[in-house]
Amino acid sequence: MDSFPVTANALLGIAVGFGLASAAGFRVFVPLLAAAIAAKSGVLTLSPGFEWIATTPALAALGTATILEVGAYSVPWLDQLLDLVATPAAMLAGMLAAASVVVDLPPVLKWSAVLLAGGAAGVTQGATVFTRFKSTTLTGGVGNPVVSTLELVSAVVTSVLAIFLPIVTLVAVLLLFVFFTRRVHGVLFGRKAARDAAVASGGPPKLPRGPNRRG
Repeated sequence: MDSFPVTANALLGIAVGFGLASAAGFRVFVPLLAAAIAAKSGVLTLSPGFEWIATTPALAALGTATILEVGAYSVPWLDQLLDLVATPAAMLAGMLAAASVVVDLPPVLKWSAVLLAGGAAGVTQGATVFTRFKSTTLTGGVGNPVVSTLELVSAVVTSVLAIFLPIVTLVAVLLLFVFFTRRVHGVLFGRKAARDAAVASGGPPKLPRGPNRRG
């Protein structure tokens, strides 16, 4: 057992990293800013080489980027364009956030966890894109600011919980992944299954195109 490479601190760091990465899917810079503030105040321990996140210039840059991102997502239609950039950016931010807090792991295990954390960010980002697409379709973009506000609240809450209740956040992330996967599967394959079932049953009855009377 002494040779087992994963310690309790490492598992806790993985949970924190996954939580922060998932928050990056809601807003790219919020979890990085939260990690920086927590590290600056001594609540969060950063991995060696990532101490720069808690420096004053980094805090100022992350704070400015967060304000700009939040403001941009409050503009209807602009949020749709931002999603094209935010999806890969969220995955990179999630990987950075995870790498900054994962400790006591061999390099192979650490970077494997970081890559998985980037995937977690992609899942939450995909969920926000899916939700915004439905909002745009149903409301013509009028309801998008409400969606953006909910995303911001989710990013803040998830970031705080990831730092103070990482295990709870990790479980919630796993449940979100299961829910989103089932949701997407239903949307992509539900209609196809319905069409296949209609074809197999002979399809709906066809009405005659015109009267066919003799007399």
